[in-house]
Amino acid sequence: MTDSWATFGADLHLEPVGQGLRSGLMEALREAVRSGRLAPGTRLPSSRVLAADLGVARNTVADAYAELVAEGWLTARQGSGTRVAQRSAPRRTDPAAAPSRPVRSGAGYNLKPGSPDLSAFPRTAWLKAARKALTAAPDEAFGYGDPHGRVELRTVLAEYLARARGVYADPERIVICSGFAHGLTLLGRVLRRRRVREVAVESYGLDLHRDLLTDAGLRTPCLPLDEHGSRTGEPAALRGAGAVLLTPAHQFPTGVPLHPDRRAAAVDWARSTGGLILEDDYDGEFRYDRQPVGALQGLDPERVVHLGTASKSLAPGLRLGWMVLPRSLVGEVVAAKGVSDWTSGSPDQLTLAEFIASGAYDRHVRSMRLRYRRRRDQLVAALAERAPGIEVSGIAAGLHAVLELPAGAERSVIQAAAFQGLALDGLARYRHPDAPAARDALVIGYGSASESAWAGALDALCRVLP
Repeated sequence: MTDSWATFGADLHLEPVGQGLRSGLMEALREAVRSGRLAPGTRLPSSRVLAADLGVARNTVADAYAELVAEGWLTARQGSGTRVAQRSAPRRTDPAAAPSRPVRSGAGYNLKPGSPDLSAFPRTAWLKAARKALTAAPDEAFGYGDPHGRVELRTVLAEYLARARGVYADPERIVICSGFAHGLTLLGRVLRRRRVREVAVESYGLDLHRDLLTDAGLRTPCLPLDEHGSRTGEPAALRGAGAVLLTPAHQFPTGVPLHPDRRAAAVDWARSTGGLILEDDYDGEFRYDRQPVGALQGLDPERVVHLGTASKSLAPGLRLGWMVLPRSLVGEVVAAKGVSDWTSGSPDQLTLAEFIASGAYDRHVRSMRLRYRRRRDQLVAALAERAPGIEVSGIAAGLHAVLELPAGAERSVIQAAAFQGLALDGLARYRHPDAPAARDALVIGYGSASESAWAGALDALCRVLP
């Protein structure tokens, strides 16, 4: 008989279903038994212990246990505790009874960062642009495509980026890609062929980006980070690096802009060493309480690669991004991409070109900026009322905020949120393996929820905060 108990969230990977605390816990236990992750005879923790682990009331766990005992999933005996029943399925008095409701995957609410409100995609305006673009498209637009990308899109992007982000943009410098990850993959190949061995990255960021560089054969040492952004003025931090990956307008995930002195220091480093700066301008259009922070590329177009996408401003499913390259890199990046454009379809490129040229893109960005600012303000107000001890930072721009937590609280809050049907990310999720653990915090993406789900998600968040 099995007597051990594995930690609820870490080892059993129980997924709540967003039906309320008791129902969610019951369904998670049923699925664990069905899948075999809880073997027959396994002793469960006491209701007091499990309630403390999950951050819920003891009665919630006790009621869930009692109902599962009645259904035949669990057994309970004096002195023996609560165990998984020896049979792997519940007893049923009616053999024709309907099967149990399938477990719904994922959480009921999602406040993870990295996505805009997909329900707000401008379908009507996009369809109008698509009709106009396809009607006017030349026949050759439906061929295999130029690896540079459609000239129509590169032309309007050059104008838009110069106007909105201060980028020195020439259509001949722009290469269209299927998103930031694709662009970084291409740049990784080019840098490796140039015999670069290291690309420094920020001490907090996406592990996916580090992995893409590692897969290209590049090491990724981490650059120290503080309240002024990455510490680019420290020569030791960039010693040995041939390039550095930065999020200067709005550091991800801490939310701080790169201080002007450090922007200048990064460019000075690139000029003196021949290195490159890879600028991830992932949500540069969304700012609220400050003047726009222009793109770093404007300080030195020959030493900075500017990367942008439509993933945050429109939707990641479009798979449309761009690189504004130093002239010396254009040929190498195009060669790495291949003789034909296999990534971004010409019809979508033409549609985006028309969408921008018609002014629909600007109108959509202005509309979403107001929506996200309203949500940010509601988040700050709700925390001030219901969790006044929680400090909020990184909110002057972008689609996420950082909520400081008491030391040691990050994991327990995320676990408690999971059993409320709320998906959250902690700051530790984004820490570089070589960076010291400095603080406990949550990274709250207030852009990802739909309008109808936002109020419920915010309420669920406030309930789990210490």
